[in-house]
Amino acid sequence: MNINLNSYFSGAGLLDIGLIQAGIEIQASYEIDPIGCQVQRDNGQEVDQVDLTQKLVEDDLRADVHAYTYPCTKYSAIADIHGTRTGDELFLHAFRHMAIARPEIFIIENVPGMRKFKVVMEAMTKLPDYYTTTFCPIKSEVWLPQRRNRLIIIGSKKNFSWREPKPLKVKRLADILLKDPQVDSPKALTKRMNGAYRDLPIISDPDKNDIAPCCVAHYSKDRSTRVVVDKRYKLGVRPYAVREYARLQGVPDSYLFNCSKNEAYRLIGNGVSVPLGEWLGDEITRYFAK
Repeated sequence: MNINLNSYFSGAGLLDIGLIQAGIEIQASYEIDPIGCQVQRDNGQEVDQVDLTQKLVEDDLRADVHAYTYPCTKYSAIADIHGTRTGDELFLHAFRHMAIARPEIFIIENVPGMRKFKVVMEAMTKLPDYYTTTFCPIKSEVWLPQRRNRLIIIGSKKNFSWREPKPLKVKRLADILLKDPQVDSPKALTKRMNGAYRDLPIISDPDKNDIAPCCVAHYSKDRSTRVVVDKRYKLGVRPYAVREYARLQGVPDSYLFNCSKNEAYRLIGNGVSVPLGEWLGDEITRYFAK
């Protein structure tokens, strides 16, 4: 069975990895970030670098499924700290594409905080002639040693019983750590450990079977906020290496990030956990098999 999908706001392609693993064909991928596009191309994925606020729907390739993962920054609860939890207009362009193209299935992925924006939720759940199912939260710790909650909205032209992810044997934090991480501890880590900042670092100890906190794009700017216990380091803790950060998102080691470390952390933190994409792909396949 050939099921094709258009991936919008695709970033570095992490969601698409999971969808492909589930047998879904990525017919088109759209992303504005040139570095995210380059990472996708370096890994053999085709992507159209485009500003979706300017792209006409009539120019899209037709697809069975649309997936929209527009940025969560202005919907996230953490944005309350900076007074930037305002939402944005990108959801309108996701809505424009799915309302005009009318795929058989559409998928929205974002943070649970998006539920507070009633206009956004109305647009995404009340489109005529679609049955919608909302899952919140979908927890990445079902699959991975990372605490990451997400909102998933699935719209389909047929009424269908979409299944929640089944709990699996989760990889332990110790399983994803490198033997030789080769990471440097930033000066800010000492200051944060000593209480110089508002928040202490979130410390995860693999020997206590801890899981890591949510991977965030801001890690590209400050690697003192999330650290793992490692007695080989002076402070007894260290930041996560890029490959460890990718593993926390379920990214296979074969997937390359041929960009700066800062950009890699940013793209990984902005990405979708790969097993979430695989779960969605399996459910999409089940839908079309009916």
